[in-house]
Amino acid sequence: MLNKRIYILALCLFSVLFSFSQKEKDSTSIALDETPIIANQTLKRQPIDPLRPSKAAFYSAVLPGLGQAYNKKYWKVPIVWGAIGAGVYFYVRNDRQFDRYRDAYKRRLAGFTDDEFYGDGDTPLISNDGLIRAQQQFRRNKEVSLLITLGLYALNIIDANVDAHLLQFNVDENLSLSPHFQYNEMENSSDLGLTFNFKF
Repeated sequence: MLNKRIYILALCLFSVLFSFSQKEKDSTSIALDETPIIANQTLKRQPIDPLRPSKAAFYSAVLPGLGQAYNKKYWKVPIVWGAIGAGVYFYVRNDRQFDRYRDAYKRRLAGFTDDEFYGDGDTPLISNDGLIRAQQQFRRNKEVSLLITLGLYALNIIDANVDAHLLQFNVDENLSLSPHFQYNEMENSSDLGLTFNFKF
């Protein structure tokens, strides 16, 4: 009795599995091809300008940010101006501080005791050695600020040049390397891989 129930249950499950595995075509369904259709007339090819990277680099050298505007990357212009402006600001600020301490030290060497770092009493607030150390520190900060500003200026030129090169990079369908995912219905497994297309 128990074996009969197991056989009947197995037979029902087997028939259910086969009924779901059959694919029936409906007369109202429309079969679509899975490959995309791309008309050659819709693909617009722009000619490559070999001087475009040189122009972008030249414009950025003349006025920082102008090469980025030439490449139509307008969002980079405020970043370039802000970076170079910050470098110039710190250079000017350190230069002014250096001049203050240098002028005070020169006045002390001349025998005056009326500089801003001397104070009201007989003993100075900052000694002569302190003025020398402050001059060295602000000179070093000034030189570092100048190097960083020059580096940012060069980076601005390099960015405009590389960006102009990449804007003309060939990314059409005639030459492509793309990953693909394919489901194999017969083996009930999936395949991963790379497809390399090259068309003349």
